[in-house]
Amino acid sequence: MSKLTHFDKKGAAHMVDVGGKDVTEREATAAASIKMAPETLKLIQDGDAKKGDVLGVARLAGIMAAKKTADLIPLCHPLALSNVSVDFTVNEVESMIEVHATCKLKGRTGVEMEALTAASIAALTIYDMCKAVDRGMTIVETKLLKKSGGKSGTYEAS
Repeated sequence: MSKLTHFDKKGAAHMVDVGGKDVTEREATAAASIKMAPETLKLIQDGDAKKGDVLGVARLAGIMAAKKTADLIPLCHPLALSNVSVDFTVNEVESMIEVHATCKLKGRTGVEMEALTAASIAALTIYDMCKAVDRGMTIVETKLLKKSGGKSGTYEAS
């Protein structure tokens, strides 16, 4: 197993110096799912939620969150993202919305944390916009699906 990179030789937390790394195309996709009552899912699908377009607002929240990741996670580098996309898949059988967030850039460090943050915040926004009718919603299985670029190459979740 590799050693943790966010600790110096004395064990103190520090930001990793990426100045010597090559600039490469980097991309990461993460997912989060939110389970809800079937009636809540129908409200979202029909556009009848009192707070408005749930998925439209969640998409914007996810994009904004990706851009703010370095402000939220202490040792993340601020990144000049070239693209962030947030998409949703409705799973009526399980009464769930699956969030997929993809972040891209040309840079010296990866965008996994940005993709994970975007997916998480989009799911939290869905919860926030629907909590008045369904406090039993559950955000489940937030995970990295794939990443590419950089020295470590490509990773794909199995």
